[in-house]
Amino acid sequence: MNTKIQPKTVYLMIGFVILSLLAGLLGTIVTITGPDSWFAVELIKPAWQPPNFLFGPVWTTLYILMGLAAGYIFAQGWEKKEVKIATVVFLIQLGLNVLWSYMFFGWHLLLGATIEIIVLWVMICVTMYLFYKIKPVAAYLLIPYILWVTFATALTATIWLIN
Repeated sequence: MNTKIQPKTVYLMIGFVILSLLAGLLGTIVTITGPDSWFAVELIKPAWQPPNFLFGPVWTTLYILMGLAAGYIFAQGWEKKEVKIATVVFLIQLGLNVLWSYMFFGWHLLLGATIEIIVLWVMICVTMYLFYKIKPVAAYLLIPYILWVTFATALTATIWLIN
């Protein structure tokens, strides 16, 4: 069994990491949580919400893991139908990830963001399932992501409910 990662795979992983980080950067355009922001001033938040400074490093780590996972999958061969499907589903969930930031922080649509993050959670599960069928390690790389989005779903729903 050859466990060495091929150079092509490394390049694809780097490319997908950059793509994922760019998606995260798109989301940060509207993610304003400073002391005078809508988020800080107008919203009631649960006591169990983590401090704001934690979100940046966590999301950066998650985007890197997402990119590594997608690179592993894409390296298995774009000509394969299952790779195409898994990659498209990954890109859809990545778009949903960005959309949540706009719905919540940009447009202040708390109910819409709650529904949207549930859809995102489902799409991450589908992505993990498809990745697992192709390359299990790619699905394992997404475990921290699904755990964080599970927490974020509870947080989003709670903020919607108490506001």
